[in-house]
Amino acid sequence: MFSTGQMIFAGLFAISFIAIIAFSYLKDKKMHAKNYKGVKWVAITFIIFLIFLFCIKFMFKY
Repeated sequence: MFSTGQMIFAGLFAISFIAIIAFSYLKDKKMHAKNYKGVKWVAITFIIFLIFLFCIKFMFKY
C-alpha cells in the first residue's frame, strides 16, 4: 500500500516531530510552571465534576 520511501519519510517525520515537541516543552518548562500554577486544581475539579455527572446519570437510569 505504501512505498518504501513513504514509510521511511513517515518514520523520520514522526521521530523529528516528537523530538521538536519534546525540545520545545523542555525549553518552556520553567515559564509554564510559573504561569500555570493552579491549572492542576482546575483539572482535578473538572474530573471530579465529570465523575459526579456520570454517577448522577447511572443513579437515575435505574
